Amino acid sequence: MQPKWRKLHLPDTIPNPMRLLLQKSSTEEQLIKDCKAGKSKAQRALYEKYASRMLALCFRYTGNQPEAEDVMMNAFFKVFTKIEQFQSQGSFEGWIRRIMVNESLSHIRKHKNMSVEVDIEKASRQPDIAKIEENIAASDLEEMISQLPIGYRTVFNMYAIEGYSHKEISEMLDISESTSKSQLSRARIHLQKKLLTMDENAVNYNR
Repeated sequence: MQPKWRKLHLPDTIPNPMRLLLQKSSTEEQLIKDCKAGKSKAQRALYEKYASRMLALCFRYTGNQPEAEDVMMNAFFKVFTKIEQFQSQGSFEGWIRRIMVNESLSHIRKHKNMSVEVDIEKASRQPDIAKIEENIAASDLEEMISQLPIGYRTVFNMYAIEGYSHKEISEMLDISESTSKSQLSRARIHLQKKLLTMDENAVNYNR
């Protein structure tokens, strides 16, 4: 049964952003419904809608383009086979992203030597990641992240980009919250050092 509001005529008095939001919601709702029905055309549309963002996500974890593609494809297979589990509670993209993250973590455990350091010594300083993002192009930042040691990179992605709490990270990676915090701190310091090096090289180049 179609939701009643979808049958209503939207008056011109509704602000354009609100009209676009309702249209987007309606389109995504139908897309999810068609995917649950196993319609291949809808599955392809869903894939094309989210593929580029999800590939970037997987690449941040794997640090390798071919591996990122494999992880993404495996994760999309799970999206389509588990889509009945999505009950329209919360963000659909957020639900997809969680599957992508879990698949990335599974790949790392299976194929990478992710030795997350257990040394919880406090870092000497806590650089502000917002400052890093203000002074560097997104593509350069992604490249820097991909070069981090795998333990640092994984925790940084989960906390700073995906928004997981240290408690969630500790449970997903089977480490302590203190270790998660330490890994994040060290990842930020690595990024700060790389940024400083870039700034110094730029200054020397312009002399």
